[in-house]
Amino acid sequence: MTHAEITPTLTVTLRGDIKTKALRREGLVPMELYGHGKDNRHLVAPVKDVTKLYRTFGETTLIEVIEGENKVKVLFTEAQIHPMTHNLVHLDLHAVNLKEKVTAQVPISFVGVSPAVDGLGGTLIESKQEVEVECLPTDLPHELEVDITSLATFDDVLRISDITLPAGVELISEPDEVIASVQEPRSEEELAALDEKIEEVDVEEAVAVEEKGKDDEPAADAE
Repeated sequence: MTHAEITPTLTVTLRGDIKTKALRREGLVPMELYGHGKDNRHLVAPVKDVTKLYRTFGETTLIEVIEGENKVKVLFTEAQIHPMTHNLVHLDLHAVNLKEKVTAQVPISFVGVSPAVDGLGGTLIESKQEVEVECLPTDLPHELEVDITSLATFDDVLRISDITLPAGVELISEPDEVIASVQEPRSEEELAALDEKIEEVDVEEAVAVEEKGKDDEPAADAE
């Protein structure tokens, strides 16, 4: 079953007057609900539940938020993630009109094997990680797969226009933008020159450190 065939749910409660630090100590993440036909509401939910949903579905899948008897379809936006724990520390919930188109950045997923990589030893260069599209919220793809088997030589490139879009999805990004290519492996001469350059930089840094150490030494007291 694909992401588009299911409707993930998230049960939330009103935040109340609890301060942010206290919420996080209790394992809750603060969220802001806003958007189509909705007054802004300050909500909370267990950080484990929210983090799992966000990691699985990102910002391109409709989520059904349940608050008591109320249910609303939203898209996750404006995620703030803790740099150490990678847990969400804040998240916006954008309520959408299912009959109005939205624009979104959809991730690209590269699939297949490139002959220029597998057979010629090149390196796949992924120039873009996502593209902007417009569609109804119910048509929004979780990701867009791009087959790289056409990258047979180092002159071949894949452009945004090569992406096959699902029905109902329109491209907003520039179609001529390159999304993937294969870089030719370096020659022995290039690798040797690169090693030499790295050695020169290391020597220059060592000399600079030594000179700085001398400058930092206290001056000898005059007799």
